[in-house]
Amino acid sequence: MDPPNPPTAPPPMIDLTDENITPNAILINTTAPNPRLNYILTSLITHLHAFARETRLTTPEWHQGLAFLTSVGQTSSPTRSEFILLSDILGLSVLVESINHPKPPHATEGTVLGPFHTADAHDIPLGDSISSPGSGEECLVRCTIRDSKTGLPIAGAKADIWETDETGHYDTQHSDRRGPDCRGILTADSQGRVWFKAVKPVPYPIPHDGPVGELLRALNRHPYRPSHVHFMISAPGYDTLVTALYLRGDPYESSDAVFGVKKSLVVDVTRIEDEETIKEFGLGKDGAWGIEYDFVMVGEQEARELRVRKAEEALKRMGTRARIVDGLPVADLD
Repeated sequence: MDPPNPPTAPPPMIDLTDENITPNAILINTTAPNPRLNYILTSLITHLHAFARETRLTTPEWHQGLAFLTSVGQTSSPTRSEFILLSDILGLSVLVESINHPKPPHATEGTVLGPFHTADAHDIPLGDSISSPGSGEECLVRCTIRDSKTGLPIAGAKADIWETDETGHYDTQHSDRRGPDCRGILTADSQGRVWFKAVKPVPYPIPHDGPVGELLRALNRHPYRPSHVHFMISAPGYDTLVTALYLRGDPYESSDAVFGVKKSLVVDVTRIEDEETIKEFGLGKDGAWGIEYDFVMVGEQEARELRVRKAEEALKRMGTRARIVDGLPVADLD
């Protein structure tokens, strides 16, 4: 079968050198009808080629890099995304999160999603436990969810929550997993309140028995994350908030392997021992640990406008010629 005719006449694919390969590679790879795809490929090829030139990349290093990425893909599974881990330790995940979900002052900051969120968490009644018995020290988490402009509670907001057990493992890391554990979805009451029992968060290492772990060791970096619990909060008309709460004083508070900690997300964990609170929330007779936090969400329209404004400012700083279409930059061909 004859190959299909190219949509546009390609450049002559001969006599290409390190001096002229980049514009030719861009030209042949940016003929798609999707202007956003063309813009991304233009930037990707430009920076990828510049990386090779700047580092004077050797052929063995090129082979080693390809073998590493192949290993990352082979290590990934339905319950483990080695590529997300790689993105995390390189700081790309937190960068993309910040670009796509900018926050105005006083709104709760976002952070990395991480590779352990699942879609099978159960709906949990307010006040119940998201963890099975024996998963760790009991911790009562009490939160409010409010609007960034009005301060009013967001009734019906959904809080998707997940954390490790006391051994520092997520449920998906246990080979005998029978279903979701140390995770659940709760719905805020009429006052925007969410409360539940969980496990007191503990520090833990990200999976480091694969290629990402090998890279960390080569870089003389540790694989540990500070104690935290994840939240993904959503509500109609609001920009989804992906964030986490980190325990103050954790030994890895200032050296998180995936760059996720922000001062505004660091919280105190205290003992609850008064009989009234123990009785009200059905805690064990010896009490429990306690965490409190007020989440502040941003409206979709405000987030969209802020995202466009920050994109325009960034493009101007970089001297990039582009225009914004549907909130995203594409090549300015005028």
